Formats: sequence, C-alpha cells, structure tokens
Amino acid sequence: MGGGHRHTPEIEQGLSNAAGEPVTVSFTPTLAPMSRGILSTATAKVKAGVTAAELRSAWAEAYDDEPFVHLLPEGQWPTTKSVQGSNHAVMQLAFDEHSGRVVVTCAIDNLTKGTAGGAVQSMNIALGLDESAGLNVQGVAP
Repeated sequence: MGGGHRHTPEIEQGLSNAAGEPVTVSFTPTLAPMSRGILSTATAKVKAGVTAAELRSAWAEAYDDEPFVHLLPEGQWPTTKSVQGSNHAVMQLAFDEHSGRVVVTCAIDNLTKGTAGGAVQSMNIALGLDESAGLNVQGVAP
C-alpha cells in the first residue's frame, strides 16, 4: 500500500534535494498485464496561492530543454503505447484546487527509459557526446 514501496525513500530523497526541504510521498504502484511500460500517477501538496497556470508554466520551463521529457498539451493524457520502445517520458498534470494538490501522470517504457536508457544517456553526458546519441531508435523486443 501507499508509502511502503521500496523506492519511496529514494523518491523522497530526490524530491527533498530538489525542493531544499523535506518532501514526503505516497507511492502505490499498480501492476498491469503488459510486457513493458509504466504509467505512474503522483500527487503533491501545492503551496497556498499557486495557480494552475503557474504550475504548468513551471513544469514546462523545468523540462523545456530536456530531449526525452515532454509535457503534453492540455487535455491529452499519457499512454504507454505512445512511448513503447523509446527513451521518452510523456507527462500531463492537473491541479485539484479543492484539495490543493497537483496530480501528475507520466508514461515511460521501462525497458528502454529504465536503467539501460538512463545508463546510455548518462554515459553520453559524461563523455561530452550528444545526450541523445544512440537513443533515438525504436528498440522493441518483445
């Protein structure tokens, strides 16, 4: 159930480092009968006074220069099919004003965007290569 997943501390550590203050999450993965792909939904409390437009603008700005992370147009939601065999992550966010929470949905192909794609991307950066070298191909098996 929420909060008990083995990756929760790692997620909280990364978010806390980015925020400069402690962040807690409730992370509950759901398994589906498919050979590849992760569709995740995350929520976070938003500071009072922040608007939906400010959230979307900040999100877009944060990922604007990232070749493999894409904020979808409003009203379009991520699907695992759209990222199959790619190193891309597609996201959408919504602001629940009633609860004061942002809801983010993200789709990745965990067999490409996972450890293998991350390793190649990190190697490219470390070696001064184009970050996307070798990663703009469709790698599907199965």
